[in-house]
Amino acid sequence: MIRVVATTPFDGQKPGTSGLRKKVSVFQQPHYVENFVQSIFDSLEGFEGETLVIGGDGRFYNREAIQIVVRMAAAAGFGRVMVGQGGILSTPAASCVIRKHEAFGGIILSASHNPGGEHGDFGIKYNVGNGGPAPEHVTDAIFERSKAIREYRIFDAPDVDLDTLGITRVGDMVVDVVDPVEDYAELMGTLFDFDAIRDLFASGFTMRFDAMSAVTGPYATAILEETLGAEAGTVVHGVPLPDFGGHHPDPNLVHAKSLYDLLMSDHAPDLGAASDGDGDRNMIIGRGRFVTPSDSLAIIAANAHLTPGYKAGIAGIARSMPTSGSADRVAEKLGVTCYETPTGWKFFGNLLDAGLATVCGEESFGTGSNHVREKDGLWAVLMWLNILAIRRQGVDEIVGEHWAAFGRNYYTRHDYEEVDSAAADGLMAELRNRLDTLPGTVIQGLTVERADDFAYHDPVDGSVTTRQGVRVFFTDQSRIVYRLSGTGTAGATLRVYIERFEPDPARHDLETQSALADLISVARVLPDIEGRTGRKEPSVIT
Repeated sequence: MIRVVATTPFDGQKPGTSGLRKKVSVFQQPHYVENFVQSIFDSLEGFEGETLVIGGDGRFYNREAIQIVVRMAAAAGFGRVMVGQGGILSTPAASCVIRKHEAFGGIILSASHNPGGEHGDFGIKYNVGNGGPAPEHVTDAIFERSKAIREYRIFDAPDVDLDTLGITRVGDMVVDVVDPVEDYAELMGTLFDFDAIRDLFASGFTMRFDAMSAVTGPYATAILEETLGAEAGTVVHGVPLPDFGGHHPDPNLVHAKSLYDLLMSDHAPDLGAASDGDGDRNMIIGRGRFVTPSDSLAIIAANAHLTPGYKAGIAGIARSMPTSGSADRVAEKLGVTCYETPTGWKFFGNLLDAGLATVCGEESFGTGSNHVREKDGLWAVLMWLNILAIRRQGVDEIVGEHWAAFGRNYYTRHDYEEVDSAAADGLMAELRNRLDTLPGTVIQGLTVERADDFAYHDPVDGSVTTRQGVRVFFTDQSRIVYRLSGTGTAGATLRVYIERFEPDPARHDLETQSALADLISVARVLPDIEGRTGRKEPSVIT
């Protein structure tokens, strides 16, 4: 019943910051999925008879890949797999299920916020037993195995019925098709004051949640509308579609512009929110006020004690290096540590497991806590709803009071997408070559104080991660960060992060791009972005 299939390695099966992501057509090649999944299993030990969680975001090729993973798990010796009904399981929900049921690990089929459809992107990542993304020593082992693989093992069996709840078998392995929402919704009910949020909605509070035709639709509908009493129709684009309705499922000011426009209009609800393809990102917008992810992290950390799950306070905050320093100021006032990590949620795992951090966030619209080991879009929305329900203030008022108390970090990110990889590598190499000579340099009136290539020393396991992005600090409490992203599937994405701290409340209502105009100009001139990449303007500004 177990078939052993000869194969040869594929180039480039190296997991990035959150798994292996390529175009759908790449994954559709014969043996491609099988090679990578077998490389995962070959890199693990001690899973015989254990439970594996499997699910995805419903994108194109999701069901086909899940069938392959199920049959290979049976061949590998797993005793049980838990699969989300319809192949659906948001990334934070997968982490929740892994943790609640003490699974050995999980395989998540998603390319997160990347486009879907037949010509879009696909991805596979492995999560370990704590529910979080595999750490680098595991992903490195998977990659090394993928370069040497010569065969894979798969169980010969019919496809599993993914649409019917209940238990079937593939050989001796139990296949448990589970409600993808149930465990997650139960966990949210222990963290937040659902009665207070119900009262908020009952008082006439209005909201628009854009699920972007992606995985959070069923979760948001069940929790916001059916459990908390939000008006029917609060959740829009709530049915997961293989191509995300032809839209880019990234909750930012470009791809969720219609939501932003609504919240800036005369007909705005009290709160607007969106989540991405696999449910781990979020966007928060109040009536007339967009909340940057960096500010959202800081405000959540400052107000977490208002919610049942965090009423004892937080142990610490963790943020990715490119995320603004607004959370640092909250940590200082609370008397806790703010940890600065490389980009990639897996770097938060050790801090969370060790109890050093409670709330974590990234500038790329990802926020979460120690309740799971992934960022969690709907969790962030519920946190904001709980804060609003207790404080009974609008989003704009809460943000304004936060800036008055802590100062404002003006912040923007400029993305240059699908840049020629050699050109992008050359730009970064040149910046690194200039690190020693930049301090003291005056560029368009701004003086460089210091510059470095960020390296992270993990305070838990002592591991060191280097070359995580070039940071240039100026004497006026501003900085620019240059980094190549690991989440794209074509060429390279150059991300440029631009930030300035403003303590004066009288200057807290400036338009962001205007407030940072001089820094934006310096950010382009310093590495000669146009000359090296041919790009005069960024592809996306957030």
